[in-house]
Amino acid sequence: MFNLRARTVVFDIDGTLCFDGRTIDDRILAAIDECRQAGFHAVFASARPVRDLLPVLDGAFPSATLIGGNGSLVSVDGQVRARAAFDPATLGALMDAVERYGATYLADGPWDYAYTGPADHPIRGRVDQGNLANRVDIAELPEVVKFLVVGTADTADTADMAELAEAGRGLGLTVNHHLDEGIIDFAPGSTTKWEALKWMGLSEYVAFGNDINDFDLLRNAERAVRVGSHPGLDEVAQVTVAADPEAVAAEISLLAEAARTSLPATAP
Repeated sequence: MFNLRARTVVFDIDGTLCFDGRTIDDRILAAIDECRQAGFHAVFASARPVRDLLPVLDGAFPSATLIGGNGSLVSVDGQVRARAAFDPATLGALMDAVERYGATYLADGPWDYAYTGPADHPIRGRVDQGNLANRVDIAELPEVVKFLVVGTADTADTADMAELAEAGRGLGLTVNHHLDEGIIDFAPGSTTKWEALKWMGLSEYVAFGNDINDFDLLRNAERAVRVGSHPGLDEVAQVTVAADPEAVAAEISLLAEAARTSLPATAP
């Protein structure tokens, strides 16, 4: 058994805890609750905005801290705050590039969103599942905290997407190009889940993640658990488990066991 100083555990959502885009398996929820009872504070950190985390959690762990938009949004005690947003000049330059390539997008504000992509795009089914927000024009968003390109005019031309991703990097944005899904995730500045944790003063933690946008989150964790086999996380993952609810739940339960056999547990 291992010893841990950390009493915070940070979970990515999609592909880490949630495998159908909508729900978290009861075995995983029970294991997280076991950790909570052993003294861990749960943080859920996702590329989703906070609005789209709530239906997946479905009321579980109401005292948990939420990080949305890969670090651009935080929610503590139910209060959602924009931690980072696109400045108008940078957003204008990004929109110029989007128009140049005929790209369609999902833009998130602190709560509402703008969407110009096709109705049948897979990402659309994960947006505002709880019908909690409004779909508006991008000009109506008070701030843009996350910008996701979901396609270009020539959907078969992967070079267009690669060039658009590079244009975002040239603007100083954080860019995650998900080749398997054919989407590009843009965030303002150096926005990451790790940056959000630092901003909140959470420096010691255990992390679970599955994708390249979890790289810094895992790299800075006391214990870094990769779910699945993404090769981009090879150098930062200390532990790898299968992308399977039973395997993930078992690894989470190990934390509770470690807490009970090492440092005294604190109240959740």
